[in-house]
Amino acid sequence: MMCCSFPVMAQQYTDSILKEPTLTNVIQYALKNQPAVQQSLIDEATTLLQVKSKLADWYPQVNFNYLYQHNFQVQTNIIGGNPVRLGVNNTSALQFSLSQTVFNRDVLLARQTKNIVLKQSKQQSDNTKIDLVVAVSKTFYDLLTTIQQIKVADQNIDLLQQSLKDAVAQYHAGIVDKTDYKRATIALNNAIATKKVNSEALLAKTDNLKALINYPRGVELNIVFDSSRLENEFALDTLQGVDYTRRIEYQILETQKKLQEANMQYNKWSYIPSLTANGAYNLNYLNNNFSKLYSQSFPNSYAGLTLSFPIFEGGKRKYNIQQSEWQLKRTDLDIVNFKNQVNSEYSAAMANYKSSLSFFLTMKENVSLAQEVFDVIRLQYRSGVKAYLDLIVSETDLRTAQINYFDALFQVISSKIDVEKSKGEIRY
Repeated sequence: MMCCSFPVMAQQYTDSILKEPTLTNVIQYALKNQPAVQQSLIDEATTLLQVKSKLADWYPQVNFNYLYQHNFQVQTNIIGGNPVRLGVNNTSALQFSLSQTVFNRDVLLARQTKNIVLKQSKQQSDNTKIDLVVAVSKTFYDLLTTIQQIKVADQNIDLLQQSLKDAVAQYHAGIVDKTDYKRATIALNNAIATKKVNSEALLAKTDNLKALINYPRGVELNIVFDSSRLENEFALDTLQGVDYTRRIEYQILETQKKLQEANMQYNKWSYIPSLTANGAYNLNYLNNNFSKLYSQSFPNSYAGLTLSFPIFEGGKRKYNIQQSEWQLKRTDLDIVNFKNQVNSEYSAAMANYKSSLSFFLTMKENVSLAQEVFDVIRLQYRSGVKAYLDLIVSETDLRTAQINYFDALFQVISSKIDVEKSKGEIRY
């Protein structure tokens, strides 16, 4: 029941409790409640606000200032040989200013990279979700394997209890000595101990899954699965090659490269002057008496353009351009390195899948053979043809084959997830 190929299904859970903890529902629950995913969504929202904040510089900037000044000693100057006071005791001003960016490389960069930055933020969230899907899927199937092992232990305990009864009955009938039922007791105790170990492991693995999906502590989580469909979950096309563009990591690198290219262009724009339109309207109030200060205003206003162009900065602009060029080349090498990494990862994952599949098919055949051998020897033992040691050996072979079968089943499904992740096929 691989989530990777499933469409998004309706969520079958309440705010905090899963009604039907199938793999699909567990994954959807994790995507909604896992802190790392929630943080990535917060990062997306924060990035959007940062972009809007940068783009706000394109809008007209309107400001208002209120000024009041009391002069204890008014400035005096000599005019025509006579001392003249320049100013009054009280001054005040209401200043309204307006500025509009015509060209500025900072706001131009923000406008041109807006969609790229938002895309990068979304890709980071997607990467977090994909990693979570892989982790939850593997943990789910590991938990499922332990559940199946406990079921095998229960079946073996039933068989060994029956074998113990048979051994005791044959001992009392004088057919065998007491070593048979003692061996049966030892085998039964071992089976019970194995079940206890698996039961404790089940609790730990359940808690691990609950922690991974941020499930409430103290609330039971009994996963739901269709064991009859498990063998249909690991079918995989082994002939299809790798498409790098489907990997979210590759897409993130491509987006990063575009941002590096924009940064290089930004540094080249440093040779272009910035232009700003500005204007102001001021109401000035001047009077020696504070009570009459606002009785008359002396307005002034202006509008103009500000052209800024740094002439010499010690080669700073040239060095910034060269630095951005090297950063772009480094990103290109990151892409080459990632492709090599994907090739290696895919080869290892595919080899592991094929070997796991081969081992699983062998274990599946062994279960059938071991069951057949056990059934025959059990009948022969009851008929007195075979010794109890043969029965114990055949029972051990059957139990081992069954445990190996479920271990191999989990391994092949886990390796399939690794192959799909290496090919960029994990969906959520």
